Amino acid sequence: MSIKFHKMKFIKLTSLLLIFFCCAEIQGTFAQTSLFSYNHYVNENGDTLNYRLLFPDYNTMRKYPLVVFLHGSGECGNDNEAQLKWGVGKFADERLMIQYPAFVLAPQCPSDMEWANYDEDETSRTLTLKPSPSKPMELVISLIQQLMAEFPIDTSRIYITGLSMGGKGTYDAIQRYPNLFAAAVPVCGAGDTSRAASIAHIPIWIFHGAEDPVIDPLYSIDMLSALIQAGAHPGFTQYPQVGHFSWLGAYTDPLMMSWLFGQRK
Repeated sequence: MSIKFHKMKFIKLTSLLLIFFCCAEIQGTFAQTSLFSYNHYVNENGDTLNYRLLFPDYNTMRKYPLVVFLHGSGECGNDNEAQLKWGVGKFADERLMIQYPAFVLAPQCPSDMEWANYDEDETSRTLTLKPSPSKPMELVISLIQQLMAEFPIDTSRIYITGLSMGGKGTYDAIQRYPNLFAAAVPVCGAGDTSRAASIAHIPIWIFHGAEDPVIDPLYSIDMLSALIQAGAHPGFTQYPQVGHFSWLGAYTDPLMMSWLFGQRK
């Protein structure tokens, strides 16, 4: 009876600790994402893009990098909230903000639209970049230009990253605007391998889960091979026994963060 009693106490204590840590994680995530200001961008045609923006302590004489974060398909909409669900909140960690102060832009793609604009053949695992960007991507690039004019942004340190649909959008952005970005981190994404040579000069670190059921990791491996053949030296991390949520590892990797903020054009 004594052993059983102690086991029950241990189980209850373990459950309470799990609840405590889960609540602490939720509160921490909320505190981080609450640091992003609410904004919306309207172009000259009246097209609107919701976005959130994290500010560094920019009341100094310095210029700061800009990180552009593209969310996945599950976070599309118009609430200007969902895009902060995964990944980008890590950039608002207090320790990271002290070590790597930066502007962090998190736009929200409207429902039924995408960041990237590809013709896709799933049978041959081929993506072909269409001539024109999607409307959300066009707005993102215009917004970046506006932020560059408005804030002390170091134009030699503009970075882009995204997960899933945003990983595809990351490749789309750097292939359309290869002279804008200093580095890219596509997470569980896919891109047009025929255009690898056009982005071979951009430092890229690719992340993917080895058991991803949503976007085949071979898409990332194909891009890795194409980049290497084009003379690039990309980073590549494939997590074993990980499905689609490879961003959980990518955005908590201190080596990735150190690498990213060390890149310049």
